[in-house]
Amino acid sequence: MNKHKASVLMRHEVGLHARPSVKLTKLAKAFESKIDLGLSPDGPWVDAKSIVKVMATKAPKDSTIYFRAEGKDAKAALDALVMLVDGDFQDGP
Repeated sequence: MNKHKASVLMRHEVGLHARPSVKLTKLAKAFESKIDLGLSPDGPWVDAKSIVKVMATKAPKDSTIYFRAEGKDAKAALDALVMLVDGDFQDGP
C-alpha cells in the first residue's frame, strides 16, 4: 500500500470550525484511502472522514495540520486536502 504524509498551516481566521470541517471531511470521503489528521507529527490521529472527530481537534488559526494517508489514492488525497487548507477552504477557481 502507498503511505504518504503531508502538513499545512491552518490560516483560516477561526481555525477548523464547522464549515471548514465539513469541507475537509467531504473531500476526504471522496478518496478510498484511509486518511488521518493530527495537530502533531506524532499524533494523536483522528479519522479525517469523521466530522465529529475533525471538529473535536479544535485546530486554531496558525496551527499546523498533519495528514497521513494509506491506500492507492493516498498521494492524490493529501495533495487535495493540503490545497483545500492552504487555499483557506475556498471553493475552486
